[in-house]
Amino acid sequence: MIASLMMYARAEHADADARYWASIRVALADRGIAAPARLSNDADAFAVWTAPHLVLSQTCGLPYRTRLKDRVALVGTPDFGVEGCAPGAYRSAIVVRADDPRDTLQAFRDARLAFNQRESQSGFAAIHAEARAEGFWFDHKIETGGHALSARAVAQDQADLAAIDAVTWRFLQRYDPAAADLRVLGWTAPTPGLPYITALDADVAAIRAAVTEAMAALTPADCDTLGLRGLVQIPRSDYLAVPTPPADA
Repeated sequence: MIASLMMYARAEHADADARYWASIRVALADRGIAAPARLSNDADAFAVWTAPHLVLSQTCGLPYRTRLKDRVALVGTPDFGVEGCAPGAYRSAIVVRADDPRDTLQAFRDARLAFNQRESQSGFAAIHAEARAEGFWFDHKIETGGHALSARAVAQDQADLAAIDAVTWRFLQRYDPAAADLRVLGWTAPTPGLPYITALDADVAAIRAAVTEAMAALTPADCDTLGLRGLVQIPRSDYLAVPTPPADA
């Protein structure tokens, strides 16, 4: 069996994450469901997500709809209270350097886009949809491997803009000095947030109840640290309805 909650994991959250997972494990055990003592947050994401004995993990909406939808079960979507979004939904901050005078996305059509990875809803698909709505797509793109790396690439003038998951942007503003050198040009359209998933043959209802109970048991301080507001159910169809960029984007 395996579990991970790597999507928003940060060193600054290690203690709160450990308490959250310990609470989930107790709630799972109360329902007769075994879970590993430690999260495999450093393991390959797809290896975890497709493991036959997956207990719980969190994935991104893009890989869910393109590669995982028939291989995992949706447990629910954590609500991070993202401003301008319905519970459980999120969007991306389009960030640029604070001293860049351009004030519209159209003005950046010849700019350098930094993105975390192509299989990212918030870092790639969301900005692709926004740019296509403006009639263009970026010719100059830099794949950084992470949202924080994309933000730093813009701050250090290695790129001109990036789309950063709103929850991650909240944490970068809290912890990363590079955020002070950036400003938000605009926001992408809201889409369903990063869902919790489990194996297809798992007891989804029991796992959902355990996660809900564990969230409710978090202290106010841990809720603030992790940004968690609750667990909501977003239909599979809502995830599948989000546009996916073409392979050659």
